[in-house]
Amino acid sequence: MQNANAYNEGLEEFWDDWKVWWNEPTPENESKLHYLVALDTTKFQYTHGTRNPDAIDPSNWITDQAGLDRPGNVAIQLAMAYDYGTNIQLYPQWQESFREHQPQALIVWGANDYIFPEIGAHQYERDLENVEKYTLNTGHFVLEEDLEFVAKHMREFVNSIQ
Repeated sequence: MQNANAYNEGLEEFWDDWKVWWNEPTPENESKLHYLVALDTTKFQYTHGTRNPDAIDPSNWITDQAGLDRPGNVAIQLAMAYDYGTNIQLYPQWQESFREHQPQALIVWGANDYIFPEIGAHQYERDLENVEKYTLNTGHFVLEEDLEFVAKHMREFVNSIQ
């Protein structure tokens, strides 16, 4: 799992405006989230919390931003952002499923991820008995700095469950 929150504890400061909007879906509250599709935010997702922000390839956020800037896409992104609130309502069911089925889990998380803080990674151990977890000294997009490490552990994990 990466960037796959399933616990309220993993929804910290970044999510404050979202929570207000989910509870009070007014145009004013929605407008506070328009920053989500801005170039600075897209770049932030790639560089914040990384060991070496200057080493992150700018084509990542430039390419992502080109998609975000398409006509009509702001409304699409905001609809998806609003729908994300339904995930939180399902967290108890997801957690119950973890406890009941006990799937093996590989968790790779950026320790410096502002969007999904590290605390969210640790919560899985409340409900899962067989967890292999790595919190890495990087940000939201772990693969940008730790691709080889993650790929190695993914291969080992997949091979161990086959």
